[in-house]
Amino acid sequence: MNEIQFKLDVFEGPLDLLLHLISKHQLNIHDIEITKLLEQYLLYIDTARQQNLELAGEFLEMAARLVYIKAASLLPKPEEAEKAKRDLQGTLIEYALAQAAARQLREHFIADDIFIRKPVRLPRQQQAYRLRHSPDRLAETFVQIGRERMKGQLLSDKITDTVTQARTVSVISKVVFILRKLWNGDSVAVASLYEGVSDRSARVATFLAVLELTRSGRIRLNEENTMLTICQKKGR
Repeated sequence: MNEIQFKLDVFEGPLDLLLHLISKHQLNIHDIEITKLLEQYLLYIDTARQQNLELAGEFLEMAARLVYIKAASLLPKPEEAEKAKRDLQGTLIEYALAQAAARQLREHFIADDIFIRKPVRLPRQQQAYRLRHSPDRLAETFVQIGRERMKGQLLSDKITDTVTQARTVSVISKVVFILRKLWNGDSVAVASLYEGVSDRSARVATFLAVLELTRSGRIRLNEENTMLTICQKKGR
């Protein structure tokens, strides 16, 4: 008997494998020789195990189905075997027709050529500097740069970065800020956390800090979400 040279991952399932065996051994799909088909199928399973390939349960279930058909055909009244054989043949024929239809649809598939739009040219990014600073702040920075250059220190880039880059406020700093306000156990108005805060980064950090402290159970909000109170730990 010739050794099977194919791998399990080639087939999508047991029906795919059966159609391959029927085609390879030129069996009649309308009148399958169960003995020969079972022999080749079991050989495939044995070869797969020798190659340490994991067999899906559906492959083993099909093997049991083929064994049952063969065993039932040896009984004095093989009507049950004939019925099971016809059911299997019908399933294989339907699967073969579905594969043929899928191949035809694949050949006519043109969506990639029609429904994919052409690359869009993105507008050029505006390179103009958009931040605004007071004259006093710019003058102070200019003086600092001059002093550093006179000293021969290369710190000018760090100085200008403090002016040209937008300030980023960390959430942890606002967590500490809120806990300090609530340290004495008094309630604090949520609106008071934003008093005098015009920086967008600081306002966002304050909002996220409230959410984090509420989620962790460190503080609680009243029903109107207008007042904050620190949560006292049990046992205190």
